[in-house]
Amino acid sequence: MLDADAISLAGKVAVVTGAGAGIGRAIAETLAACGAAVVVAERDAARAKDAAATISARGGRALACSVDVTQQPAVDALARETLAAFGRVDVLVNNVGDWLGFSNPFVESTDEQWRALFDVNLGAALRCTRALAPEMIRRGEGGSIINLTTIEAHRGIPGNVMYSAFKAATEGFSRSLALELAPKRIRVNCIAPETTDTPQVPVMSWLPDEMKARIPYWIPLGRFGRPDDLAGAALFLASDLSAWVTGTTIQVNGGALAAAGWYRTPKGSWTNTPIVAGGGLGG
Repeated sequence: MLDADAISLAGKVAVVTGAGAGIGRAIAETLAACGAAVVVAERDAARAKDAAATISARGGRALACSVDVTQQPAVDALARETLAAFGRVDVLVNNVGDWLGFSNPFVESTDEQWRALFDVNLGAALRCTRALAPEMIRRGEGGSIINLTTIEAHRGIPGNVMYSAFKAATEGFSRSLALELAPKRIRVNCIAPETTDTPQVPVMSWLPDEMKARIPYWIPLGRFGRPDDLAGAALFLASDLSAWVTGTTIQVNGGALAAAGWYRTPKGSWTNTPIVAGGGLGG
């Protein structure tokens, strides 16, 4: 039987990228609340300081690091600051990712868009892992690497082909790395969220009020994601609760992937053609 200590991160050090707001901040605050010292790695220095101050005010330990994870020298500096401050790293959460507002047909996409999307999605995870995993290996005490991907790595998303491709590649990277690092007891897993209401994707403010009543019919569990939904999954993967879990992806999507294009109607039935003449819900 598991005891309460399985959820404890006391004595552990976690690095969370993009931890100044949204999903990353929720993860950082949750890991800190469970005992980890947290490095708030964030491009926006003010956000980094605010998140670290919040953790400290609650009795936790946090270090704010202003870092652009698309730049290798900055990532190397992050690794040095982490080890100088805490002497170890046990958990790495590669949370940074962004579609960067690009939404166009693939045949109209540019090399510049490809490079930008690579750098902030797949590239960021590669750089941070290469910089921080060696310390986990050196210490020989195991560890956990958690990569945030997206539901779009598991279904098509027209207009965002390269974003989807790099997120799918992140999952391939994670599975293979999980095998390489398994002898060192370092676990590598992914979390794939559906649309989550954050400062980066403020979906609830984007939607017209008259459309909000339809949300329960779009997503089986009846709402968009919240940052704390992802923080719970990250805590599971960071802690001993997942001691025998590696090379896999946790889907945090309210049932959207399982629905696979099926939508609930106001009458309680299901349809895969939700819009009917006049703009109403089918079924």
